[in-house]
Amino acid sequence: MNKIQFSDDEKQQIIQKIKKYFVKELNQQIGDFDTEFLLDFMGEELGAHFYNKGLLDAQAIFSKREDDLVESIYELEMPTNLTTKY
Repeated sequence: MNKIQFSDDEKQQIIQKIKKYFVKELNQQIGDFDTEFLLDFMGEELGAHFYNKGLLDAQAIFSKREDDLVESIYELEMPTNLTTKY
């Protein structure tokens, strides 16, 4: 798996969200450097877990849609009577 990378803009937005979380939920101030370090750590240590969960969710959706499609095809079948002799 490739390393998860964000654009500079995305990274700054994530950093701001983490900083707001620390203030709101933990009543703690955290600097940009520490926040970026925390983001990098979370990406390296936890990112694959979230990524894999996303893949499993996508796979489940695809499988459900595939099942629906197969069912729709069966509904299009026309009845036949192959035991009748001409």
